Amino acid sequence: MSGRVTTRIEPPDQSLEVALQTAQAGDEVAFRTIYRDLQPRLLRYLRALVGGDAEDVAADAWLQIARDIRSFSGDYDRFRGWASTVARHRALDHLRRLNRRPETSVQIDELTDLVARDDTERDALERISTDGAVALIGALPRDQAEAVLLRVVVGLDSKEAGRVLGKRAGAVRTAAYRGLHRLADQMGERPAHGPDGE
Repeated sequence: MSGRVTTRIEPPDQSLEVALQTAQAGDEVAFRTIYRDLQPRLLRYLRALVGGDAEDVAADAWLQIARDIRSFSGDYDRFRGWASTVARHRALDHLRRLNRRPETSVQIDELTDLVARDDTERDALERISTDGAVALIGALPRDQAEAVLLRVVVGLDSKEAGRVLGKRAGAVRTAAYRGLHRLADQMGERPAHGPDGE
């Protein structure tokens, strides 16, 4: 492994842009397409916030997303940010109701990715590594954990992650950098660039 930790944001597939527009017009198949793309990411994010209650919180979030999708305005990147904001608000509401801190332990069987089943071994290894990664990220200070999850797991850029968290993009980049730096220290690696690198 190299001594470098990076946060690479993947641009959305054009078909997801089209699916979003079609879902906004009421197409259920298109809505399922965006759900399949975003649900695994939101679940990982929510697991770090609310632990084992992530699926229930995600279900509440998706009810609101489905209800309000027609009024949403923007591209798919903005939609991921908006959906993450909805999920975060549902998670915070849930935590307030329970009046407890979020759990950080995640069971492998709780990670239900909707991925193609062509390589069972690869999928199993991915889930195991995801389980460990989410647990490590969840152990970070909350601001760092959320910044890392939104940037790396959900795939938001720092500006959109800042909208979700109600912070400036620079503050999100710094929190993500510090979180990745702390994770790299735990794993014996060091980030190669400072907080200004995208």
